[in-house]
Amino acid sequence: MEIELGRTILLVNDYDEAFDFYQRILNAKKYIDYTTSEGLRFLHIVFESNTAGIWFLKASAEEQQKLVGKQTNGQPTLVFYTDDITSFNDRLIENKVTIKREIVSGNGYHFLHFLDLYGNELVMVELKQQED
Repeated sequence: MEIELGRTILLVNDYDEAFDFYQRILNAKKYIDYTTSEGLRFLHIVFESNTAGIWFLKASAEEQQKLVGKQTNGQPTLVFYTDDITSFNDRLIENKVTIKREIVSGNGYHFLHFLDLYGNELVMVELKQQED
C-alpha cells in the first residue's frame, strides 16, 4: 500500500496575493483552481515535484481570520527542500522577504527560516550530498 501527502491547508486572506507570493518565491504553480456555483473557491498549488502541495483556504469567520499567519503558534508551518540554498537566500533578499534565521550549516545540511506574506514561518533546507 502506498500513501503520500496530498495537500496541507493554509489559511489566507486573499487567494491571488497568496498565490503570487508562493509562485514568485517558491516556484509554485496552480494545480486546481475552480469556483463552485455557491462561490466557494478551491485553489490548490504544487511545486516542482508535482506531488504534495498547499490548499489555500480563505479565512472567512472572525476566528479563522485571527489564525492567518498563526496556525502553528510561532512554530514553522512548512518545510521545503532545495539544491541551492545560497541562490534561494539571494531570491529572498531580492524580493525583500523577511529572513527570520540566516543560513545555518550543520553536518549534512544547510537551512534557513523565512516568513511568507502573512507571517507563517517557513523553512528551506539543502541536504548536502553524501560522499562515498
